[in-house]
Amino acid sequence: MDLRRAVWRKSSFSNGTGGACIEVAEIGNGTWGVRDSKNPHGAVLRFPVRGWRAFAVEVREGRFS
Repeated sequence: MDLRRAVWRKSSFSNGTGGACIEVAEIGNGTWGVRDSKNPHGAVLRFPVRGWRAFAVEVREGRFS
């Protein structure tokens, strides 16, 4: 999958000091990608849209705090 056109968004929890930051992007065909913002050419984890939405709900509800 060609990810060059993906529009990556950095986590709002990123503090800009080189900590553990992620970026996410809709990468096509109902798939979301997650990558390490410090290594943009590294591995990308891919999730189906339904799985990504379920994960986002869990995060918003504080289940991973």
